[in-house]
Amino acid sequence: MEELKWVPSTVDVTRPSVARMYDYYLGGSHNFEADRAAAKQVEQIFPGVAQSAQANRSFMRRVVRHLVSQGVDQFLDLGSGIPTVGNVHEIAQHDNPDARVVYVDFEPVAVSHSNALLADNPNANAILADLRATSTVLEGARETLDFSRPIGVLIIAALHFVPDADGPYEAVAEYMSALAPGSHVAITHASWDGLSDEEKAEAARVAKIYNNSDNRLTMRTKDQVSQFFEGMEMLEPGVVAVNDWRPDSYEDWTSIYGAVARKP
Repeated sequence: MEELKWVPSTVDVTRPSVARMYDYYLGGSHNFEADRAAAKQVEQIFPGVAQSAQANRSFMRRVVRHLVSQGVDQFLDLGSGIPTVGNVHEIAQHDNPDARVVYVDFEPVAVSHSNALLADNPNANAILADLRATSTVLEGARETLDFSRPIGVLIIAALHFVPDADGPYEAVAEYMSALAPGSHVAITHASWDGLSDEEKAEAARVAKIYNNSDNRLTMRTKDQVSQFFEGMEMLEPGVVAVNDWRPDSYEDWTSIYGAVARKP
């Protein structure tokens, strides 16, 4: 098959991948039948999932534009997924051609395609690593980013795939402790807050589908999401639905929280 030319030989294309399912929701082409089948199952239960993914992506774009306007010219995108139009380096380098970006993902297709896309871009690259492997990620990122200056860390739709047993709060704290004052972290996280009993039952069915993929879902409340930002200065409007964070257009409510905070 033509599409398999860009797939590393280690990839099991018969097992759904959350990164490739997300790519499907965003209208991308780097996904396989197993990914599409799982994603369509989710869509049957939750018809708004693609809109939620797009709202999540829109939040990321607004955050990057804001941070660039504040002088941040380096970005570390953890759990970056498969690159699609409007990726971090495109947004940042549009306003600042010298902006540097390091993408991190443990999905081989995402990293392989990212590096192919970035072959002629000296200020951006992708690392194959799990965001939970903080020391490995930080070591690789230092080859591109200057840790003596502020960095914008993006953890977009990734932490709800990290269970409490794997230390997500400790990982975020470790990343931020390695960064210079003035660095920022932006996080989005799915939640069951605000759902009716019927919607929660549907969400549980969605979770079962994801639990057959390469990552299991761990939903968290608003208070639990807020804990990721402890010790940092929260930017207004705080932890809100992603479509309510400094919106530039109207979007329907989505059950994904988003927030940005600054390291003092």
